[in-house]
Amino acid sequence: MSTPNLKVWVEIDKAAAKHNYQKVRSLIDKKTKLWSVVKSNAYGHGLAAFASLINELGADGFCVDSVIEGVKLREQGIRKPILVLGPTFPGLLADAVANDIMITISNFDALDELNKSKFKPKFHLKLDTGMHRQGFYLDELPEVISTIKNLKFKIENCLTGAYTHFASAKDINYPTFTDLQFAAFRAGIEQLEKAGFKNLIRHCAASGATVIDKKYHLDAVRTGIALYGLWPSKELDVQLSDEIELKPVLSWHALVSEVKDVEVGDYVGYDLTERMVKDGKIAVIPIGYWHGFPRALSGVGEVLINGDKAKVLGRVSMDMIVVDVSDIKCERGDVATLIGKNLPVYKMAEKIGASHYELITRINPLIERVVQ
Repeated sequence: MSTPNLKVWVEIDKAAAKHNYQKVRSLIDKKTKLWSVVKSNAYGHGLAAFASLINELGADGFCVDSVIEGVKLREQGIRKPILVLGPTFPGLLADAVANDIMITISNFDALDELNKSKFKPKFHLKLDTGMHRQGFYLDELPEVISTIKNLKFKIENCLTGAYTHFASAKDINYPTFTDLQFAAFRAGIEQLEKAGFKNLIRHCAASGATVIDKKYHLDAVRTGIALYGLWPSKELDVQLSDEIELKPVLSWHALVSEVKDVEVGDYVGYDLTERMVKDGKIAVIPIGYWHGFPRALSGVGEVLINGDKAKVLGRVSMDMIVVDVSDIKCERGDVATLIGKNLPVYKMAEKIGASHYELITRINPLIERVVQ
């Protein structure tokens, strides 16, 4: 498993990605586009590595957080539609046009900036149907429509889509709020269509809504976490995993750099927070909070070495952790698995009250992503 010249690396399982892609594709109609959400370094999987892989598998388009991420996809040779979900400020409008990248317009300030710029990229309107994050309220739509139709530089033809985002679609036990949002979104689309915008790409489903009900699929689904083989929530995992199998794509590994004996009473790591209660053996692993291994795992985290779990001892340092290998066969150069089979990211997240989304996206982007 170890990779030459790398002491820390992230593996991307090509077969698992293909399985997840085919599974999600089987859930949607042929007329519905599957857009892969690869924002934030592809949820920690590596923007270039994962986007190239999912592009080859047949994704119809991509969703990113910024024009900068979109440009990186273009530089990778990806020519399919790209939509920026995050805000775009005026300085990047030229790059959006030059690279045929669609942006999101979600407030009047952004609409005004687009009007004043000589660069007019295609855009989607974001509607706020109840999440109270980005987006125009429905009662603002008449003014939005009027503004678009009367702008000095006529950007009417640049509007190609409209979307919203559900606040709780990952909670299958409480679909009511999602349905209220869906009804509001359809009402917003009706306003736009009556105003003459007939061929908009309509989309509202992220991974949760994609797996829950086809009625949310519309013209495109924005699938992120499911393509990476993870469930949006524990509730969906429990209720749907028997029906819809997902396979984690990412695993995270490091080499053991040192093994040494310690005696009862010896302190381990910074701040004397852990003390050996018996004679034993410890292993040093060159991974720390700089790499994205949470400091909150100090004294409670685990890694896998030769199939056995080794507990983190003492503080997680910037670039190293120490684990207890007193009862484990272990030597320098052995592979320690931080996230992987038999050590899922869910378990790591549960130990520190975090989200699995947070943990995978915080894996340092400078760590090599190896597709296998």
